[in-house]
Amino acid sequence: MNFKKLLLAALLGLSVSQVVHAERVQIDKIVATVNEGVVLQSEVEQIINRVKEQAKQQSTELPSDRTLRVQAIDRLVDQSLVLQLAERMGMEISDSQLDQTIANIAKEQKSTIADLRRSVEASGESYQAYREEIRKEITVSQVRRANVDRRIYISTQEVANLQKILEQQTGNPEEYNIGHILIKIPSKASPQEIQDARERADNVIDFLNDGKEFKRIAIASSSGPKALEGGQLGWMSINEMPSLFAEAVKGKKKDNIVGPVRSGAGFHILKIQDIRGRQVVETTEVRSRHILIKPSIILSEEKARDMLAGFAKDLRTGEADFAELAKEHSEDPGSALKGGEYDWTDPTTYVPAFKNTLLSLEKNEISEPFRSTFGWHIVQLLDKRTADKTDQAKMNRAHGLLFNRKFKEESFKWQREIREQAHIDIFPTD
Repeated sequence: MNFKKLLLAALLGLSVSQVVHAERVQIDKIVATVNEGVVLQSEVEQIINRVKEQAKQQSTELPSDRTLRVQAIDRLVDQSLVLQLAERMGMEISDSQLDQTIANIAKEQKSTIADLRRSVEASGESYQAYREEIRKEITVSQVRRANVDRRIYISTQEVANLQKILEQQTGNPEEYNIGHILIKIPSKASPQEIQDARERADNVIDFLNDGKEFKRIAIASSSGPKALEGGQLGWMSINEMPSLFAEAVKGKKKDNIVGPVRSGAGFHILKIQDIRGRQVVETTEVRSRHILIKPSIILSEEKARDMLAGFAKDLRTGEADFAELAKEHSEDPGSALKGGEYDWTDPTTYVPAFKNTLLSLEKNEISEPFRSTFGWHIVQLLDKRTADKTDQAKMNRAHGLLFNRKFKEESFKWQREIREQAHIDIFPTD
């Protein structure tokens, strides 16, 4: 067997004997290189098949396979860059953390892990491949959060100003369901390139005004982060949008096409797909206590989980005291000395795994061990109450809105920067 076959065997995870007995089987192809990494044809086809399946379910017309291929490769290049950064950072998602995330996904869908597995396999996908895709998504999310968070600064004056605006608003603040198309301008673009991009943006607006389907045009034309989802940004209030968008949609009505709006990235086209008033809801607050154990080289994931399972058993039988166990064993410096206790808190401020577990408990109930991004926990719900909005809650809301806006803006800039610093080669199709 020649060297090329051995290389392909290594690339595809096949044994030499498998390659010998599969001479006529279509082999995978490298469609792009990203620094030292590669993008495979099979990965591209998997994304395209998912988009087609979703479009079929939503009765959405799609552009050509060639256009879908460009969009899929673009997404995989961005993903590869972030995963390479994760490797350099030493970030790994353990099987236990992955299992916990998949359990949360199944719970959100009001099903079991077994139901989720059957659904994945019924669609023609491998469940193991699905697991690894979720692992990648968790990794990408955590790397992005780690790198973008530190780029965000919010002053107390910004919070105070927004809080004042929110307090002056009458009635329910409006939320907009936004569709977004970005006609990208190359870095250091020439005047002619800028003009060409503007003309493409104008053409897109003409198509939309003629009644063409927005999702199809977005998939075919947009360079935005949600292109393959038909440019769907979802529901946002004015205060959550990037500043540029907020100014553009003020006073606009449902189904209005807005743009092109120029930014450093290119020309943006927005569609106001729907508008709704925000409903005021009372805030649920919880008082809880927990014990955190962080896995390490010395303490494995399984041992950390088993240790907490033993604590939970002893606590339920009355053979141990929660506060004493927390003071002795918990690795959360903010609560350990208080017996693991947190004061009244809005549970939405906690990470999803902690929040979801806490809200599933009855008063005084102790959870089973569960994994979050911080490590393994057990948590006890001490009390729950419905509280009116306080000045602190208003300040937290204003801060959250500012953070969400700046995170979207900085996340796009950060992804663009790491892409400009990378060596990327995309190979033409046969």
